[in-house]
Amino acid sequence: MRNQSEGIEFGISMRLLKEVKAEAQLAESLGYDYLLTGEHISFHGPTPNTLISLAAAAAVTERIKLLSGIVLVPLYPPALLAKLIATLDTVSLGRYCFGIGIGGENPREFEAVGVPVKERGARTNEALEVIDRLLTEDKVSFEGRFTTLDNITIAPKSKERPPFWVSGRKEGAMRRAARYGDAWLPYMYTPEMPADSMTKIAEFTEEAGRPAGSVQGAAFAFTCVHEDRDTALEMCNKVLSTTYAQDFSDLVGKYAIAGSPEVCRARIQEYIDAGARTIVFAQGCPAGYINDNARLLAEEVMPAFR
Repeated sequence: MRNQSEGIEFGISMRLLKEVKAEAQLAESLGYDYLLTGEHISFHGPTPNTLISLAAAAAVTERIKLLSGIVLVPLYPPALLAKLIATLDTVSLGRYCFGIGIGGENPREFEAVGVPVKERGARTNEALEVIDRLLTEDKVSFEGRFTTLDNITIAPKSKERPPFWVSGRKEGAMRRAARYGDAWLPYMYTPEMPADSMTKIAEFTEEAGRPAGSVQGAAFAFTCVHEDRDTALEMCNKVLSTTYAQDFSDLVGKYAIAGSPEVCRARIQEYIDAGARTIVFAQGCPAGYINDNARLLAEEVMPAFR
């Protein structure tokens, strides 16, 4: 696995799917370390496919790392997903980071591809073993519950496999991170929660026979910064309530990084104190404010940590 920076890094998500070029180039020019997208086959509103969106971003950027936040791993045949990952990592010259999740919020998208939603955890664990081998070995044979390989080689691929960033909230995801991951990327976490999860991951990592410190801490949070705190909270609440089709009025202050630059700086420091080395900003603001949000974060928030 290629080296990752030991300093505090920042990532930002893309939202305007028709403006991939502009958003990617803006993020790179503002000094963000990571650019990311998530994905769904079908959700409450328009969503991207992370691998395709990041491939488009790779073509118009040179430095910024490309993070899937996240790939819904159980929706793909593992060998196909390994091929897509290897191709994206190759065309981006080694800038891709494989963000991993199991999904489940919308069971109908699992039905659409013929995958039982109750198998998503087991399928993901097996897939990660398969994908790791396909990205690091040639002539791979494998006999598992869901996957059979007979002397399969994927080429081209990078000399070092992309970092595996495991996302989630519960113990099963923590165990997955400990066994397979290079980074832990929890979502919908308050600043108090990462420290406990990193302690558990350290224990699970030892159980898995991996070296201490194998898994780096990170934090993913919907973010909106505005000179007026209440305006930022209102914008973020509207976005989250629409995205997840539920009222976030009582939750936005708990799970989001939202408010004035001063408030956001203090909030980020809490995540860092809890063990996060990378802070990922999901755009928690209306489409018309995305560029302003990215600039204000880069100019008024991030410099305090660099």
